[in-house]
Amino acid sequence: MAGTKQDYGNESITMLKGADKVRKRPAVIFGSDGLDGCEHSVFEVISNSIDEARAGYGNKIIVTKYNDNTIEVEDFGRGCPVDYNKGEERYNWELVYCELYAGGKYDDSADTYEFSLGLNGLGLCATQFSSEFMDVEVYRDNYRYNLHFEKGENVGGLSKTPVKAHKTGTKTRWKPDLDVFTDINIPDDFYRDILKRQAVVNPDLLFVLKIQDENGGFSEEEFIYSNGIVDYVNEIADNQNITSVQNWHCEKVGRDRADRNDYKVKISVALTFSNKIRKIEYYHNSSFLEYGGSPEKAVKQAFVSQIDSYLKQNGKYLKNEAKITFADIEDCLIFVSSSFSTQTSYENQTKKAINNKFIYEAMTEFLKHNLEVYFIENPDEAIKIAEQVLVNKRSRENAEKTRLNLKKRLAGTIDLSNMVQKFVDCRTKDVSRRELYIVEGDSALGAVKLAREAEFQAIIPVRGKILNCLKADYDKIFKNDIITDIIKVLGCGVEVKSKANKELSSFSLDTFKWNKIIICTDADVDGFQIRTLILTMLYRLTPTLIDEGYVYIAESPLFEITTKNKTYFAYTEKEKTDILKKIGREKYTLQRSKGLGENEPEMMSLTTMNPDTRRLIKINADDIQHTAEVFDLLLGDNLQGRKDFISEFGSDYLEMADIS
Repeated sequence: MAGTKQDYGNESITMLKGADKVRKRPAVIFGSDGLDGCEHSVFEVISNSIDEARAGYGNKIIVTKYNDNTIEVEDFGRGCPVDYNKGEERYNWELVYCELYAGGKYDDSADTYEFSLGLNGLGLCATQFSSEFMDVEVYRDNYRYNLHFEKGENVGGLSKTPVKAHKTGTKTRWKPDLDVFTDINIPDDFYRDILKRQAVVNPDLLFVLKIQDENGGFSEEEFIYSNGIVDYVNEIADNQNITSVQNWHCEKVGRDRADRNDYKVKISVALTFSNKIRKIEYYHNSSFLEYGGSPEKAVKQAFVSQIDSYLKQNGKYLKNEAKITFADIEDCLIFVSSSFSTQTSYENQTKKAINNKFIYEAMTEFLKHNLEVYFIENPDEAIKIAEQVLVNKRSRENAEKTRLNLKKRLAGTIDLSNMVQKFVDCRTKDVSRRELYIVEGDSALGAVKLAREAEFQAIIPVRGKILNCLKADYDKIFKNDIITDIIKVLGCGVEVKSKANKELSSFSLDTFKWNKIIICTDADVDGFQIRTLILTMLYRLTPTLIDEGYVYIAESPLFEITTKNKTYFAYTEKEKTDILKKIGREKYTLQRSKGLGENEPEMMSLTTMNPDTRRLIKINADDIQHTAEVFDLLLGDNLQGRKDFISEFGSDYLEMADIS
């Protein structure tokens, strides 16, 4: 294979220039070249308008989604500066829309945008670079300015027209480019979700969403929370809270390291406790922190410390009883935080977590103090919280020691999926769109989480090999944590056709939460075994899901073949051969596909997650029965049967053997 070697010399090093910095590598800026990345590019434009409103300019933002996937964002702020900049000796529109790392938010001493979503000078430019076209209309200084871009390049320069009416603001209309993103069909729910979240953390800022239908008409929705996170917590609680809603605020000044400058932090939290509803959300500089970071660490530290201290001081623990955990508090807590800082360390450009040390320290101290005062001033509510947390704790411990009544555990009215360890839900509640990926281990969970479409794809990891349900008795099956966790998440109960277990026959498709169950494991022997064990479990406990066509296998590629311009994936030996024939004499590299946990998000999306490119195998009952029988033969106690099988069929699999 000497012909496949590639030279690597001085001429091999190249540099992306201009729009190609984004167009060729969108995932670097937006976190993904799929729908998630496209969605983030939209939020970058919206966030600039929000920054204007937060600075005191404008109280309304209009977002319009057209039926051709064009998007328009209009604000009523000061209007983006686009005229000549003497200091930089360039037009501001060039800096804002054509230069990465250019903007008005780098001067820490300036108060133009003291607390802003966009700090990195990437947003407007990156979105422009990744668009098929972008039209910008700016009103400021009694002029109307117009700009037009196509595929990252300006066409026609800046037009400037005097206007009589005093009007200010910026209107941006653009279409994400399918040459950059694999998918630009952003669902309506994304806009609803993002605008609602921004309304929550920006009190009295009105967001208007217009969605064009197939006939050209527009529906219109408004999002506004006059009291911000307090109104939101009341909405979540829905009068089912056991304590009053608390709203605490503070401002602090500090630094992350001794050699760094001080910066300001504003913290606001709203919280209540409920024995029926749980919800925790963190926001920073208006960005929703899906992965939390510093605020999440602070909440866990402060709440466990203060509630544990209260329980000890008031003699609520039993003798030798173990300390509470945050899981016990989380099960009854409704909590929303909105913090702002003049300096922010995001984990990446997508702003889903922050890691500022000072914010963690300041928030921990702030929460501890306010919880202590709250418990002293509200003794009746403190007792309710303490008792509910202890109920949660003791229920958790009892469940770990002895399995409670199975029907209650699997068919209860509480959303038990929220209590399943490491389960990652999707955003949509539309059952016709929801997909559940059952993945192999925590490493695969991480890879799939980055590659998924968070709008409609959820994940639950299988920790190790699950019990073989083909022959096991029901008592043993329902003591298995992995199995009961999966059943909880499915939400439909079980079909146990046994006279001895009549009370367990609580299966109902009406409570089933998914459109597809997709089993996703490595393309190796261990992966095949785990896949078969999961299928066997479903076959034994919920056969209707298979009969009705809800169960699928995500087919993983066996080989990855990379040329200069393209990467191919082969799912069989024959496909590998066909691809190599197609490539011909072109240089390439060939390798066996990695395990799911080692794959890049882009590859995972392309081969496993994206509905347009993935391969799914629909399962029927006969497949499961036959596969289970083969695995039982190969891995069970029938030594002679296994020897006979290998003797007869072993030669068929020599080509697949990994011999090194």
